[in-house]
Amino acid sequence: MRRRAIPLLVAAVALAAAALTAPAATADEGAAPAATATDAAAPAAGADDRHRPRLYTPAANPEAYSQALDLARAGLYRDAAGILAMVRTPQAVWFGDQSPAEVEREARQVVRDAAGATVVFSLYNVPGRDCSGYSGGGANTTAEYQAWIDAVARGIGRSEAIVILETDSLALIPSDCGQDDAQGTKTAARYAEVNYAIDRLEPLKGTKVYLDTGHAAWHGPASITPRLVKGGIAKATGFFTNVSNYQTDSANSWFGKLVSACVAYVGEGGDAAQCPHQSWPREQADAWIAANVRTPSYQWKHFVTDSSRNGQGPWVPPPGKYTDPQDWCNPPNRGLGARPTLNTGDPLHDARLWIKISGESDGLCLRGTPGPEDPERGMVDPKAGDWFREQALELVRLANPPILPGS
Repeated sequence: MRRRAIPLLVAAVALAAAALTAPAATADEGAAPAATATDAAAPAAGADDRHRPRLYTPAANPEAYSQALDLARAGLYRDAAGILAMVRTPQAVWFGDQSPAEVEREARQVVRDAAGATVVFSLYNVPGRDCSGYSGGGANTTAEYQAWIDAVARGIGRSEAIVILETDSLALIPSDCGQDDAQGTKTAARYAEVNYAIDRLEPLKGTKVYLDTGHAAWHGPASITPRLVKGGIAKATGFFTNVSNYQTDSANSWFGKLVSACVAYVGEGGDAAQCPHQSWPREQADAWIAANVRTPSYQWKHFVTDSSRNGQGPWVPPPGKYTDPQDWCNPPNRGLGARPTLNTGDPLHDARLWIKISGESDGLCLRGTPGPEDPERGMVDPKAGDWFREQALELVRLANPPILPGS
């Protein structure tokens, strides 16, 4: 954004704040100035917070500031303040298309800017990522990926970091999307690549690595657990779920517990096919775990969840309307979810995070139609990763809990 726009933006913020009955963002909501942010579960004002864990807030997409400025100019001060509060909330830093030299330099700069706060790095560069779909790309070879991971590790160094290791890398392996040969060469390479990343990153002094499970409406524990085992879950801190998706906090926590229990059960020599599914009645699943999993729960693998866009839960497409509803792709009328925190109250649930960058598009959503417009929105959606003004405004207005006081 041009420098001359900064004073105008400051004025817009001031006008927005004046239009509200309370500040646009508070420490309790996980918001803070651009460099770092306090944890969402902050103690009362005035408490000694010198040793309280903090999550890093990266610089926002410049288009977010442009949108906030345009909203303020139009007199929509609350909406402008909402957009600013959204991007001033701790979120992940995504790396994926940089060269090794670039990613090392950028990672080192991020941890320097974080000044001791925990940075959430979302690494997204595995070969064949996203089945070469909307977010396709990644390294060309395993050797190229390993060199890239080495560079990330050098950039992070001894800093405090949570690593979200390759969204869709295990929930969507090459054999799932017809990219593999009869010998499963690419799938075997995927497991080797994920294992290499764990071996390189998890030993770093302040780094915790979490592996992919998709989300609670996709795989069950019986199907994702063998993939986690092959991916090296035994060497990682744990796993993540719901990145870029919309499952509720309750569904995510329940799914996380079941996967964690299933990993422990398989580690004891059990068969993952016997593990409870998230659709089981909870009493029945809990009884099965109590009867079959011998490993005490404090030794189970931990997990983190993404609550960036789950405030209204998943979108249910109109029955029979689309041949491919793409319920994950820019669904309408979703809202921001609960603020990020490192204190979830669940000993297995290490953090609730905003991993997906709220306000950035999932891609061109056609829902089985010829297009080019998204039939649910009557417009052509921005390409994956571009700022999506209409969706950003929905996320702010429908946030649950509200992103602004008094909403």
